[in-house]
Amino acid sequence: MTVGFYSPLPPAHTGVAGYSASLLAELQRRGRVEVAPSRCDVALYHLGNNRLHAEIYRRAIAKPGVVVLHDAVLHHFLLGQLDAARYEEEFVYNYGEWHRSLARELYRGRAASGTDSRYFAHPMLKRAAATALAVVVHNGAAAAAVRRHAPDARVVEIPHLFAPPPLPSEADAIRYRVSLGFGAGDFIFAVFGFLRESKRLMNVLEAFRAVHRELHAARLLVAGEFASTDLARAAGPLLAEPGIVRLPYLSESDFWKAAAAVDACINLRYPTAGETSGIAIRLMGIGKPVLVTEGQEVAAIPQDACIRIPAGLAERDSLRHHMLLLPSMTEVARAVGRRAAGHIREHHAVERSAALYWNLLCDHSS
Repeated sequence: MTVGFYSPLPPAHTGVAGYSASLLAELQRRGRVEVAPSRCDVALYHLGNNRLHAEIYRRAIAKPGVVVLHDAVLHHFLLGQLDAARYEEEFVYNYGEWHRSLARELYRGRAASGTDSRYFAHPMLKRAAATALAVVVHNGAAAAAVRRHAPDARVVEIPHLFAPPPLPSEADAIRYRVSLGFGAGDFIFAVFGFLRESKRLMNVLEAFRAVHRELHAARLLVAGEFASTDLARAAGPLLAEPGIVRLPYLSESDFWKAAAAVDACINLRYPTAGETSGIAIRLMGIGKPVLVTEGQEVAAIPQDACIRIPAGLAERDSLRHHMLLLPSMTEVARAVGRRAAGHIREHHAVERSAALYWNLLCDHSS
């Protein structure tokens, strides 16, 4: 059996690339797996919500295989791929003729698609899900979204994998903290990854400003590329506030240095695209407490292995409360991180995930 593996891979600036590199290496230990071959017995297509997946999406429709939905909302991807007429027809294909006027309205207002919940409420998954031999998702929210669009699809939930990295030593992590201007007694929160509106960065920055006024030992690291110039412009003044260090996109080695150096990660998502955050899994995997948005996407994580922040009006106050609490209860924070690491080792190990993929691919090989 030859498996065709279709995905962005490093050095592409996307979490899917890192995920896929780890999965590819593990699958190749089990059998013949080739990257983007012209022919194969079964194809594994990795789909996400950005233009890097355009050719993969087209091939997945033309030559059905097993599809991995890293985002359970493809709406924004399709907005970037389709002109007005084709977008309208795709929307109607997903939701029916009676929604044609809504399609026109959404296409006209697409500049606001990063914050308007209507785009997230219409994932536009039908074509990818109904065509696929099987659809792999990472959480129950994504599974439910696929079944709403393609009730007959075979949906398989495989936990987001974690491949233990070569971490820097404790001494190197301390040196990295110092290089960023952080002191030994500081408690460092961090936001990593592609900075979209849905990552709630503005609320994080405003909550941190209030926290830092009360607790000078609190610090915030923001590392990643902005998804839009509008968000970058809006966040600029807050990023210049005391206690904040801003870094650009981090290479894999620098990411792990920063991850080892910080004390907690803030990884919020709202509106959600039904994704399981690779950054959250990575930080939990190395024993860091992670603040996540409460929802079905994180339902499988034990209550005491992460810190849940409610979406909506309570978000900022809850975030501020926990950002004040954690630095004053460092042993509690470390205990949350230890429980998170234990959960990830048991349920998200790359070997376990790869075995589930391999069995699924064997089921569908021609």
